[in-house]
Amino acid sequence: MGTELILGVMSLVGTLVGTFGGILVSQRLVSYRLERLEQAVQEHNNFARRMPVLEEKMQAASQRIHDLEEKIERKEGDW
Repeated sequence: MGTELILGVMSLVGTLVGTFGGILVSQRLVSYRLERLEQAVQEHNNFARRMPVLEEKMQAASQRIHDLEEKIERKEGDW
């Protein structure tokens, strides 16, 4: 009966070590993926903050293009 008890205790210890080892590895993976997701969200937020500035620059560039097109049309009309 002593051998069975030792075998049972060893099985219990092995099961506990395996279970907690799996939990720790899983937790590390979740932490790593969460950190990467936070970085992606931060990059998106930085872009979203710059978006109004980019839109303003695009409108200014569009207006400059429009002005140049008008100048070209006026010059072509003079010929």
